[in-house]
Amino acid sequence: MKTVIHEVKSPRAGDSYYQIKHQSGLNMYVYPKQGYRSAYAIIGAKYGSINTCFSGDGGEKITVPDGIAHYLEHKLFESAEGDAFTRYAETGASANAYTSFEKTCYLFSCTDKFDESFEILLDFVQDPYFTPQTVQKEQGIIGQEIKMYDDSPDWRVMFNMLGGMYHNHPVKIDIAGTVETIADITAEKLYACYNTFYNLNNMVLCVAGNVTVEQVLAICDRMLKPSEPHTIETYFEDEPYEIVEPYVEQRFAVSMPIFNLGFKERAGQTLSEQKLAQTDILLSALASPTSALYRDLMDNNLINSSFSYELFEGPGYCAVIFSGESRAPKQAAEKIKQYIAAVKEKGLSDEDFTIAKKAVYGDVISSLNSVGSIANMIVDYHVNGNELFTYIDAVAATEKADVDNRLQEMLDVCNCTLSVVCNADEAE
Repeated sequence: MKTVIHEVKSPRAGDSYYQIKHQSGLNMYVYPKQGYRSAYAIIGAKYGSINTCFSGDGGEKITVPDGIAHYLEHKLFESAEGDAFTRYAETGASANAYTSFEKTCYLFSCTDKFDESFEILLDFVQDPYFTPQTVQKEQGIIGQEIKMYDDSPDWRVMFNMLGGMYHNHPVKIDIAGTVETIADITAEKLYACYNTFYNLNNMVLCVAGNVTVEQVLAICDRMLKPSEPHTIETYFEDEPYEIVEPYVEQRFAVSMPIFNLGFKERAGQTLSEQKLAQTDILLSALASPTSALYRDLMDNNLINSSFSYELFEGPGYCAVIFSGESRAPKQAAEKIKQYIAAVKEKGLSDEDFTIAKKAVYGDVISSLNSVGSIANMIVDYHVNGNELFTYIDAVAATEKADVDNRLQEMLDVCNCTLSVVCNADEAE
């Protein structure tokens, strides 16, 4: 297989990057930014916490413990020679990693010694080292991390909401698993997951900033080990459209109650760039700081500046979440639902649509000034089968009728879950 390079241009954004299918099988993106001092690299596998039941190349179905993707992320930094973070310390790069519901990513940023740091990244993600002793040692470390998240009100309010929305989908399960599930993780199970999902054909790399295509390719040509393409099937139980329960509450020592209001959406194929653009404009029009809803909630002292909204979407799940602190979360949630119902009946105003469209477009264009934002967006879009510049064009092309139609397809006020974390004496 030969390396194939394709330049992707955006006349609208006045920018371009290179999409590369490397001879090793890896999907690559290189986004040079002239005049920038820093560089940012991220490599990710399409493998997250929800991928606990799977098969490879039509083989037998394998079920692994909850939290194993996150566990693997931790362990991959280790090798027989030492720890990747120690190697990064010698180059001065700032390195990190994370596991989400649908992917696991490893990244670094630097202002010099890019080549050396990039070699470290490509080296350790291709060189797993798991032994019974090192795997067992990690259980205590991750067990402490799990307990820390169990004590986080923001973390608990989200997963309580997901548990109130989803009957069967593993998105409702903590990304790190539980102390009990990680006790079942073994070196053999980690290798089974690694060999299935960390195939370069199932991974994506993006490098942005002070780099050249030739520079990145030279290192990749030397470092990447060819991978044979293979098929991966992930299995999920059927998930009903209806939520499990409309209200979930947990008592915590918090200075002010916090809430997540989640609208469960129909989940099928991941959204196209056009649907994403319409949804982003819609949510901005409904709940951004310039919206009537935001002003009403603020004027009635029902939210503060922590209020936010997001589209929460991935394989087999989709929801819209409104969240924040509130002295009266039930009242805030009711106002949100009433406002959505009213806008559904009469449609968005021309002014709200125009302001929201400009805001969404401005946000994505301004994000092209950050090498970290560029790389993370491209990886996110790739994992979901989308493309950054196509999304930008979709935002620019969106009409008000598109957004009104999108509103009618989603945000069912009878199919939402309110999750609240509050002190015992603050329960409504």
